Amino acid sequence: MSLNPFDIHYTLLAKHAQHVVLIHFPIALLITGAAFDFIGQWRNQRGLAEAAYFNFLAAAIATVPTLATGILAWRFALEGQKIKGILLEHIILAWTSSLLIWVIWTVHFRARKRPQMPPVYRLWFELAAVAIIALTGHLGGFLSGVNGPG
Repeated sequence: MSLNPFDIHYTLLAKHAQHVVLIHFPIALLITGAAFDFIGQWRNQRGLAEAAYFNFLAAAIATVPTLATGILAWRFALEGQKIKGILLEHIILAWTSSLLIWVIWTVHFRARKRPQMPPVYRLWFELAAVAIIALTGHLGGFLSGVNGPG
């Protein structure tokens, strides 16, 4: 195994590499989109809701490879160990986070056809999604060994 940071084989085929890298995109895009949307609602600025829409779209798209690489990380890095405990909680929360991101994007997508701001209930979905994705990442840190033994 090479420790050269420019070794393409190691970079692309490391047992854990892609999931650990990709997970940051939907997290950051969701949090940024929610921040834009909350400020847009507070200031009644439709432009910020538009910015939130594109962040949620990118976050939703980013969940697909993130979930796929999560499955691969379980298979290869965790050697397909039985799904229980923290791993089970992490998987359930990851799929829940992904579903919420897609629901939030759908609400924004449907609201773009109307001249007013999207429905206010979306903010509760966004708040829940941010909390759930934060908890998902926290548990993932334990699985990877960042937050403790993994």
